[in-house]
Amino acid sequence: MLVVATAGHVDHGKSTLVRELTGMEPDRWAEERRRGMTIDLGFAWTALPSGATVAFVDVPGHERFVPNMLAGVGPVPAAMLVVAADEGWMPQSSEHLAALDALGVAYGLLVVTRADLADPGPALERARTELAATSLRGVDAVVVSAATGAGLPELRAALDRLAARLPAPSADAPVRLWVDRSFTVRGSGTVVTGTLGAGRLRVGAELELAGSGEPVRVRGLHRLGAPCRQVDPVARVAVNLRGLARDRIARGDALLTPGRFARTDLVDVRLAGDPAADLPATLTLHVGSAAVPVRVRPLGADTVRLRLARSLPLLVGDRALLRDPGRRHVAGGVTVLDVAPPPLRRRGAAAARAAVLATVDGRPDLSGELRRRGLARAADLRRAGVPVTVEPVAGDWLADPEHWRRLGRQLTDAVADYARTYPLEPGVPVEVLRQRLDLPDRALVAALVRAPLRLAAGRVGCYEVDPLPEPVARALALLRDELAARPFRAPDADRLAAVGLGVREIGAAVRAGALLRLTGNVLLPPAAPQQAVRVLATLPQPFTLSAARQALDTTRRVAVPLLELLDRQGSTRRLPDDTRMVVGPRREASTA
Repeated sequence: MLVVATAGHVDHGKSTLVRELTGMEPDRWAEERRRGMTIDLGFAWTALPSGATVAFVDVPGHERFVPNMLAGVGPVPAAMLVVAADEGWMPQSSEHLAALDALGVAYGLLVVTRADLADPGPALERARTELAATSLRGVDAVVVSAATGAGLPELRAALDRLAARLPAPSADAPVRLWVDRSFTVRGSGTVVTGTLGAGRLRVGAELELAGSGEPVRVRGLHRLGAPCRQVDPVARVAVNLRGLARDRIARGDALLTPGRFARTDLVDVRLAGDPAADLPATLTLHVGSAAVPVRVRPLGADTVRLRLARSLPLLVGDRALLRDPGRRHVAGGVTVLDVAPPPLRRRGAAAARAAVLATVDGRPDLSGELRRRGLARAADLRRAGVPVTVEPVAGDWLADPEHWRRLGRQLTDAVADYARTYPLEPGVPVEVLRQRLDLPDRALVAALVRAPLRLAAGRVGCYEVDPLPEPVARALALLRDELAARPFRAPDADRLAAVGLGVREIGAAVRAGALLRLTGNVLLPPAAPQQAVRVLATLPQPFTLSAARQALDTTRRVAVPLLELLDRQGSTRRLPDDTRMVVGPRREASTA
C-alpha cells in the first residue's frame, strides 16, 4: 500500500482532489463540510491502475491547524504537495513545504489543481523553483482539474510510479505505530488509527503503550475498512485494543513492540534550519504524530540538546521538526543523534559534546556507538535502534575493542599497585577494582581477568610470580630448620607469633605455597603429604592412627587432619575398622 499525505495552502483543493480520486469523503466532521475546509485529519483510499492501493492522509491547510497537519505528515513516507493554479504559491504552501523538508520527506508529487480556472504554467514554475532547494526537488509534477477530470489519469499513473520507487519496508522490524486518532466504537471499545511504517501487527499480539509502558492486547485489526488478522507495512490501520479505556490513549501516543524502544526525555540532535544559537529557549518538537514542548540548549553550530516535556519512544536516526508556534515558524528539521546522551556538568562540556557529535551522522552504527561509549548494554542499543551484531564481553555488556584492551591493562596495573600497597592481602576485592576502573558491573571485572591474574573468593591476584612478602619470607626462614628436622610437628600459635606469623602473614604464606594449611589451622611444609606417604608405606598394612602418629613423630592434632587429606587425595584408604592402608603407585614403589 502507498500511503500519501496531502500538503498545501488552505482551500487549494486537497480534499476535493482526494474525493475525486477515491470517491470517498475525507472530511469526517460536519463542521468541516459546512465550512468547506479540512480541520482535522481525513482518510480515504482507492486502487491504482497497477492494482496497488493508495491511501491518503488528508491534512488541513489553514495555518491554525498546522499541528494537525504535522500529526498526519509525520509518520507518512510520501507527500502530495498541492498548489492551486488560480492562486499560486501561498504562505501555507511555504510552511508545509518547510515541514516536509524538515522531516526529510523525499518521495512525493507536485500537483497543480484548478487548471480549468487559470493557466497552470506560472504556479507550476514557481512551485518547482520552491521545491528545488528541498528534499522534494525533482519530484514528478502533474496538472489536474478536479472539476473537469483533466489530468486525473496522469495523476493516478504518477502515483503508481511513486509507489514503485518507495523503498521496501521491513515487516520484521519492531512496531512503532504513532496514533493519530483515538475513539470508541460501541460494542468494541477503544480503537486507534495510524500509519504502520514498519513491523507487523497481528490480532492477539501484545503491544506496549509508549506513554505509560503498560501492556495492551490487539483485539481486532481493520485495513481499508475491512477486518483482517494481520497487517504488514506500509498501511493505514485501525487497531481495536482490548480492555483499554478511551482516555488512556490519544493522538501523539504510540503502540510499541514490547521491550524494543526506550522512552527518553533528553536527546541530542543535529539541526538543519535556523542557526542553533538563534533558537529560542522553548520550541515544539513534532515527531510522528506527537507534538511536545522542548527546552533547547545549543551545543554547537548545528547541534542542540532537547529536554522534552514528556518522554517519547525515539530512535537514533529519527527525523523530527522544531516549530515556534508563537511565530508560526518552522525552525528546522532535526535528526536524532543520541537518545541517551551523557550529562553536561563541567565547564566546556557542551563544546566537547559538540565535537563528539560532529563525528556522528545520525545513522545507527554499532562500532561508532561503542567507540563513543566504551561500554553499553546490548538491550539499550537495540532499544535505541542500533543493530547489535557482536557478542557481549560479559552478560549483556558490549565493549569497544580498544577500550576493552585498555581496561585490561588498567586492571593489571591496579592489581600490581594494590599488591605493593597491601602485600599481605589475598588480591584486590572485585568491588575495589570496579570502582577504580569506573565500571558499571562487577561482571565486567571478572571478564577482564586474564593470566597471570586469577579471580578467587571475590578477589583478583597474580599467582604466576612469587608473591611472598619479605616479612613473611623472613619469618619462615626462622622456622626452616625445625620444619626440616621434624616436618610433621606443626608449630603452635605461640611459636608462630614469636617468629612474626600472624593471621595475615600466614594467609600470604599459604597463598604463595610456602605453607600447607590443614583443618584446625595446622601448618606444615608444602611437601609434608608426599613425605608422609613415604613414611606410612613402610608400616605393616593396614595401620592404625596411633601407628601413623608414632611413625610420623607427631601429635593427634596433626595426624588426624593429615590422614584425612591423604584420604581425599587417594594416597590412603580408610577401612571399615578405621585402619588405613597406602594405595596406588606410592605403595608399589615402597615395596619394590
